[in-house]
Amino acid sequence: MNRDDPSSWALLVGRFLIAFIFLLSAMTKFANLDLTAQMIAAHALPAARLLAVTAACVELIGGLSLLLGVGASAGAVLLAVYLIPTTLVFHDFWRVAGPDRQMQMIQFMKNLAIEGGLLYPAVFGAGALSLDAWLSKHASLPDWWPSRSSATR
Repeated sequence: MNRDDPSSWALLVGRFLIAFIFLLSAMTKFANLDLTAQMIAAHALPAARLLAVTAACVELIGGLSLLLGVGASAGAVLLAVYLIPTTLVFHDFWRVAGPDRQMQMIQFMKNLAIEGGLLYPAVFGAGALSLDAWLSKHASLPDWWPSRSSATR
């Protein structure tokens, strides 16, 4: 895959769209940390403020990773793992009734779709239009660097 290949541009747009969700969510959490902590505490989770800050940081780091295409595989895995408990705890549609049930089911399904979208960069990397691709061409990356070979094709 090279920079002129339309699929490279599709991967870039896909990364941006998924990153946007997490970056906007992170900014909202940081701007409303007390409210976020209250929402977490309402689900009977301990250390609500710490969890709020942690959630915002995970979303920010993972979102920037996808947006820039640097360590995108690791960033996608981080976000995918983060979404599992988040989805199960905060979108437990099976425990609510009425209009809330449908809304929580929609949110649950949206998160499943995002999980599916995160699988691509997690497995195949960020693609040719990424910092991972640029760094692999112009710098000597350490063996532990979380990039995939598709970033350089």
